[in-house]
Amino acid sequence: MSFFQKQSESKTGADETPSVNMRWFFVFFVVSGFCGLVYEVVWVRLAMASFGVTTALVSIVISMFMAGLGLGSWGVGVLTRHVLAGDGRRALRLYSIAELLVGISSIAVPLELKLGRLLLQHAASFGAWQSSRYYILVGIWVAITLVPWCTCMGSTFPLLMTVIRQSDRPASERSFSYLYVANVLGALVGTLASAFVIIELLGFQGTLYVAGSLNAILALSAFAISFSVVSSLAMKKPILVPAARPRLYGLPRSASLFFLFTTGLVSMGMEVVWIRQYTPYLGNVVYTFAIILAVYLLATVMGSLDYRSQAHSRQPGESASAWSLLPLFAMIPLAVLDPRLSLGVIQIVGLRVCGIGMFCAMLGYLTPLLVDSWSSGDPDRAGTAYAVNIAGSIVGPLIAGFWILPWLGEHWAIFALSIPLFAIAALTAFRKPSETVRINSGLDPRLKFALATVAAILLFSVSRDVETIYAAREVRRDYSATVIATGEGFQRRLFVNGVGMTSLTPITKYIAHLPLALMSRPPRNGLVICFGMGTSFRSMLSWGIPTTSVDLIPSVPALFGYYHADAQKLVNSPLARIVIDDGRRFLDSSNESYDVIVVDAPPPPEAAGSSLLYSREFYEVVKKHLRRDGILQVWYPDTTGDSATAVSVTKAIMQSFPYVRAFRSFDGFGIHFLASMEPIPITSSSVLAARMPSAAASDFVEWGPYANAQQQFESVLSHELTLTNLIAEDPQVPAIRDDQPINEYFLLRSWFHFIR
Repeated sequence: MSFFQKQSESKTGADETPSVNMRWFFVFFVVSGFCGLVYEVVWVRLAMASFGVTTALVSIVISMFMAGLGLGSWGVGVLTRHVLAGDGRRALRLYSIAELLVGISSIAVPLELKLGRLLLQHAASFGAWQSSRYYILVGIWVAITLVPWCTCMGSTFPLLMTVIRQSDRPASERSFSYLYVANVLGALVGTLASAFVIIELLGFQGTLYVAGSLNAILALSAFAISFSVVSSLAMKKPILVPAARPRLYGLPRSASLFFLFTTGLVSMGMEVVWIRQYTPYLGNVVYTFAIILAVYLLATVMGSLDYRSQAHSRQPGESASAWSLLPLFAMIPLAVLDPRLSLGVIQIVGLRVCGIGMFCAMLGYLTPLLVDSWSSGDPDRAGTAYAVNIAGSIVGPLIAGFWILPWLGEHWAIFALSIPLFAIAALTAFRKPSETVRINSGLDPRLKFALATVAAILLFSVSRDVETIYAAREVRRDYSATVIATGEGFQRRLFVNGVGMTSLTPITKYIAHLPLALMSRPPRNGLVICFGMGTSFRSMLSWGIPTTSVDLIPSVPALFGYYHADAQKLVNSPLARIVIDDGRRFLDSSNESYDVIVVDAPPPPEAAGSSLLYSREFYEVVKKHLRRDGILQVWYPDTTGDSATAVSVTKAIMQSFPYVRAFRSFDGFGIHFLASMEPIPITSSSVLAARMPSAAASDFVEWGPYANAQQQFESVLSHELTLTNLIAEDPQVPAIRDDQPINEYFLLRSWFHFIR
């Protein structure tokens, strides 16, 4: 169903039947939308591997990606007015060149990102870890790397609009919406195909090669088609200037640009909030993000098609009532994500996933309407309008992620982002209608606005955030995550974006004490990657050695005191150092060496980005900072029973270190992997216990399950695992690499037992 009354009449004629070339242009934009989405997803991930898994880094990459699109859309739009007006054949050939250049980026960008990593390592003295200067350098390099290629992507809209305006004039007035539908449809297919199939089959680089090949095919096809439109271009017909349109909603014409900027800002800002809101219900795996993005794109396609179906029978000004519904639809995710909802599992998941659909569909209707209304098929004006919308899309995530979310939280962030929508709804409801716009029967626009506003405020008021299910809690928010400390006594838990990270368990003590005690000499220092509740950090400090702990999320170490009464004393110790950074990037930018490095990657093992702490490339970085006789401890929580991932983790460690031992946890949950460049001697539990300082021995048995350190060690040493037996469970599985994160992309393996 349409959001507005369906058209009662349809216009027939040549302008409703796309020409052969128009159909080709639609296919072009489906394919280019597919490729664009693939590039964005893979480039973000490759940048993480090179510069760190941080929110700031992701924001930089996405901002530069969008900035390039906006620059290309605006700049080439201007070019079409001054250089390409009336020359559709040349515009189509420039489009061909743009697609070819985008295809070349599939080879160039990975190399450029790796080069940037090397350059920043040499510039470590200027761009030190945890410094704003580092991110300035990263931002400059990412801009140099991505903006030129993304400018080529952004140029495709005005270039093809120029071709359509010259060769298919009846269709040109709404050519932006025609191409927009195709582009979003392609992005939808790219989301599903890349996340659920291609990356698992081919890895990141192989996926880029697929996209690059498709761009090359587009380039050749466009060049070939350029010859078929020569005859229509050679006629040199004057381009008809469309009659001046009335001001949209009776407002100044520049209001359309303000609306486009606002919808870009609000929609992308809300996407940041939605990811945090949906993670507690759907998990923090790559498929969660793919599902959210797919719903977003599918609803956008449906809204855009709805606009296209009505474009001939309704005037743009008749869409005013849609703006009153938009802030109401923005509140629906708050209602469907209320933890008090009680339905069947399938029904509740489906309802929550579809919660963003009505809002996205309405934006899908309004965005092409605004651009078509502003441009009337003029590529220059369309390029400007689309660039303004993209500018809002750049600003929105930055405002939402770095300001609104940390300050207000998810619930109020949605309301705050909706305020501009309420303002636009009021403007359109209380406007003076243009005389050329039909006045539909039904509710007065002002009454519609009032009713929708009341309904929106009511939904906001009665809905609750997921954190409210915890009676005893302490909540911290920052630009990276919402962190909840909850529970009392030994039942205290840590949640990051609603996902349980850890509890007060002796396992986190073993993570520190086992490798420290296995060293044949007294350890001098240690590094803990992933802070969690701070238990492993606290246990390592009990050895009286300088200890550094690195965590991505500022709010996680800030809750140290919730779990440990002596937290402040430990933080104030001259031996303690807590760093907010990506562990891998921290090592890349550091010259320090350690006796023991422990890694407790955030659960679950299939969490998005987790492979960067399990991959061979990561272990190569670790080896540079581990003393020759030092020990790396990697904790693997085998919670899912996925033997393939366990084998892949095992192989990555074994292929990186000549000496590896593995022990089953004392309670059978998870595996302690220990690796070194020198042999790790087989030592009795009594010898290990004797090596411990008294403070460390006391810390080790603080939570049991045994009365003394010797028994504690024996419970693990007696369950040593044979590495060949571990690998034998799934011998054909490859080791985890940055390019092939098989722990994160696993559906084909799970459903069809496919192994690349």
